[in-house]
Amino acid sequence: MVHKKKNEDLIGIGRRKTAVAAIRLRKGKGRIDVNGKDFEKYFASQQQRNLILFPLEKFSSISKYDIFMRLKGGGINAQAEAARLGIARALVKKDEDIRSELNELGLLRRDPRKKERKKYGLAKARKKFQFSKR
Repeated sequence: MVHKKKNEDLIGIGRRKTAVAAIRLRKGKGRIDVNGKDFEKYFASQQQRNLILFPLEKFSSISKYDIFMRLKGGGINAQAEAARLGIARALVKKDEDIRSELNELGLLRRDPRKKERKKYGLAKARKKFQFSKR
């Protein structure tokens, strides 16, 4: 009995603020699927699309992989940054030699900034209620 090797998927997880991106790279022709929708329709801004595809463009491998993204939480920009981190992490799983180059570009670093919690006695996290002397 011969076992065929399944299509090996490269999986990367990216996070930013409250957005989480699960990225699956599969050998293919460059098709991109985002939550079952077309890439251009989900990310209307060209700047966001360039941000996401930058790790692939750096190594000219956009047309080598089909990309399946599952995004949830956060806003559209946070999702784009999370997707970029997920793609970079997936590429490192494929070829460990590109890790240093991606690291120099800052593509393997998670942005740790999150929204600060609201404190009691204040209007927002740091904003205070207006002071009236009289």
